[in-house]
Amino acid sequence: MNDNPHKSGNAGQINKAGQSVPVADIFSAIEQWFCYLVLALLVVLPIIDILLRLTIKAGFPDAKGLLIHLFLALGILSGMITAKREEHLCIGIIQNFSKDTTKKIASVVSYILSALVLTIIAWGALPFIRIGLMGRKICGIIPDRFFGFLIPLGYLVMAFRFARFTPLKGKFKIIPYMAIVLGTILAIPLIGKSIWEFSQPDLIYDISDIYYVIAEYIRIPGAIFLIVAAFIGTPLFVVMGGMALLLIQAGGGETDVISGQIYMALTQDGILPIPLFTVAGFLLSESKAGERLVKAFRGLFGWFPGGMIVASILICAFFTSFTGSSGVTILALGGLLFAILSQHSKYPEKFSIGLLTSVGSIGLLFPPSLPIILVGVTTMTNIIHLFLGGIIPGIILVGASIIFGILISGKKFGNKDGHSAVPVDSFNLKETLKGVKESVFELLLPVFLITAFITGFLSITELGAFSVIYVFIIEVFVHKDLSLKQIPAVLYKSIPIIGGVLSIIGLSMALSYYIIDTQAPQNLAYWMRDTIQSPVIFLLLLNLMLLVVGCLMDIFSAILIVLPLIGPLGVVYGIDPVHLGIIFIINLEAGFLTPPVGLNLFLASYRFDTPFMRICRYVLPFLLMRLIVVLLVTYIPALSTFLPGLFR
Repeated sequence: MNDNPHKSGNAGQINKAGQSVPVADIFSAIEQWFCYLVLALLVVLPIIDILLRLTIKAGFPDAKGLLIHLFLALGILSGMITAKREEHLCIGIIQNFSKDTTKKIASVVSYILSALVLTIIAWGALPFIRIGLMGRKICGIIPDRFFGFLIPLGYLVMAFRFARFTPLKGKFKIIPYMAIVLGTILAIPLIGKSIWEFSQPDLIYDISDIYYVIAEYIRIPGAIFLIVAAFIGTPLFVVMGGMALLLIQAGGGETDVISGQIYMALTQDGILPIPLFTVAGFLLSESKAGERLVKAFRGLFGWFPGGMIVASILICAFFTSFTGSSGVTILALGGLLFAILSQHSKYPEKFSIGLLTSVGSIGLLFPPSLPIILVGVTTMTNIIHLFLGGIIPGIILVGASIIFGILISGKKFGNKDGHSAVPVDSFNLKETLKGVKESVFELLLPVFLITAFITGFLSITELGAFSVIYVFIIEVFVHKDLSLKQIPAVLYKSIPIIGGVLSIIGLSMALSYYIIDTQAPQNLAYWMRDTIQSPVIFLLLLNLMLLVVGCLMDIFSAILIVLPLIGPLGVVYGIDPVHLGIIFIINLEAGFLTPPVGLNLFLASYRFDTPFMRICRYVLPFLLMRLIVVLLVTYIPALSTFLPGLFR
């Protein structure tokens, strides 16, 4: 990953040092600050709406319409910035295991394919904007088209960036730009439709017919090629976009529907909290909140053997529940917790690394977990019920990790009397209270959020905005861990997760449009029902499949790509949708730890500077424990459905 791997040679303004500033850098700065402005508005507008409702009993005019269109702008802008940083979510097995020459070839193929697909999608947005957004306005004055034009602009910018980053030199550098030209040629019917609407010249119709025939012939080899492209590192949103283009065209459909699906996906209010909680999580991780929590939990638990194991697991659960990403927790807190476990508490290196790697994703079942929100939106399941459904399995997973960690650490440190020889801190009430006092605002945050959400005082979007404001005030003005000048840098770090996830959301809905239209999920469900009658066998196969998916994909991609196919199967086998959602998430958590390509294994190898295969050995005992919990949650539905049942 590289923040700014390429420089443009185009001259622009003059900086303070008297040097010429490339035009590309000026454009990048504008898009970056515009993205920050949109993020700020997404935070501020819900708060203003709350204050207006409490004071004058009337909310902000058309607040929802404005928010969802700002969210659309954020999705496109963050996708552009993520493309500039070459950090879009991908599988990339080739990048992890192959030689440099193979990696270069894979990158060339991935970037050229990305430039081609995104060019077609960009042109396809024009007829949608002209026809689909005709006469529509928000807030009474702002036309929908103003925001709609961001779709072709954003995807065309991303196409040129992928072409620019293609690792070719000399006369071969023109090849990826030829992909953009080819994409424009393939989009001629879309361009014609945007110009002449429904009364196009006969030539345009003839070209369309030729494309339909070609797409039908190459449908199967093309789909196989796109799947292979995903495994060699092509961004997943590009693969989904290419698959949607190919299959819709082969089926005789109009490919400009893809832009309509992107627009619909990025203007649904259910996913508005995702960037808000992501920003709140990064504000926490970039401040000294982790150090304060470690101090507080060390005082509370460090006085008995195994206490720092308890503290480490609880802290990781807290951070992961807010960031929604195990990677952030491992990278932000891994070094600090490793030093305490291995240096202060004298646990062996392999135990400390294995424990911290395994609990990097342990908080994904607790509110305000972003994956749970995404599961709710994808399956149209009540998010409150999903939050409640994850609490008992989450507690069991945390408790099992604590007990297992203490037990296996005791084998290494037990003395002849059976007592642990792990050095512990003496209990100091004054220091403990001081630590709790220093971290009290962070400790109260989940209490505020859960209370406000369950009581219905705040919506999930308002909670996201509140959490950003709360954390911002605490870390900048109360603790002063972050200065105002550092906030843009924190936002910049959060953009890849926001851009990566929202880009996938947009094009996953386009692919889902085709899949649902062909009734593939229902047909798969009926076939499974006729082939496998036992729900027990189905759940076991589901567990195995999701472990593989968790190895290969990040959790956001897996939810958006795989879950729509699994949902109808749950209905056929009579599985409660809340239970199915929790099974999905807890399996993916375990998949992060499953060799050979579990995401947490690579992150831990990087963070702890330890060979990958050694990380796999260290994590294995914790993975086996995790699989036992997965089976427990899978085959005892009441663990997931009891609390939602009480709420209903």
